[in-house]
Amino acid sequence: MSHRSVVSISLAIALFSAGSVAAQESGQHLWSGDWYLSVGVAGFSAPKFEGSSHNEFKFSPLISVGRQGAGPRFSSRNDNPSLALIDKGAFRAGIVGKFVPSRDDGDSSDLKGLKKVKWGAEAGGFVEVYPTDFLRARAEVRQGIRSHDGIVADLAVDAFTDIAPDLQLSGGPRATFATSGYYDAYYGVNAKQAAASGLDPYKPSSGIQSYGAGTALTWKATENLSASSFLEYKRLAGPAADSSLVRDRGSKNQVLIGVSATYKFNFSLQ
Repeated sequence: MSHRSVVSISLAIALFSAGSVAAQESGQHLWSGDWYLSVGVAGFSAPKFEGSSHNEFKFSPLISVGRQGAGPRFSSRNDNPSLALIDKGAFRAGIVGKFVPSRDDGDSSDLKGLKKVKWGAEAGGFVEVYPTDFLRARAEVRQGIRSHDGIVADLAVDAFTDIAPDLQLSGGPRATFATSGYYDAYYGVNAKQAAASGLDPYKPSSGIQSYGAGTALTWKATENLSASSFLEYKRLAGPAADSSLVRDRGSKNQVLIGVSATYKFNFSLQ
């Protein structure tokens, strides 16, 4: 079994913000200003594939770059790379993207006989709202590209608080919904695949994919160095839970637990 890493490159560049317009009018470039580059790594135990009953240890590099804001903003490891086109402080909206790794029987023998899912991406939009200074709600809606042709929607609410000057605790509920194009790629079993895999044929519809909760403890060791431990639980539901792959060879209960560390480099562009 080979471990597959996912690189998340977050480009949080507010090109259409009032600050950028002001920079243009003053003769500066759109990219002028203070920026950051954050690099790190995460190590975690996660299901071998979505719906698997077996976990394996994986590594994932963490890379993000963006414009520095007026103050710290809450972020979750579940947030996909996004570009804010509207930023009003308590309300943000823009475009979002996600890299999707491939999946085949090299990831698990439970996938033998099923169609390979190609690597690809998901692209769409996001909205996040801060109803209070300790609560954030975020929604992402993304269209699959190459790996699947469905639409995926992620919903999450996180409460966060500093339990010590440099220690933040956060967590809240999550839910995912998807259309049949997504489910067909990851949970569907056609007649040919049923004969090759021994699973019952299954043609999924649209609906809820999972619901659950997540929590994280983040330590800001220095101004630029931070480390986190995190735990995520979700229960597959709807078309995902009804798949013969999950019923016969997998589990509705999915648990992810891990740690990460990142270092932020600050720089300015003229």
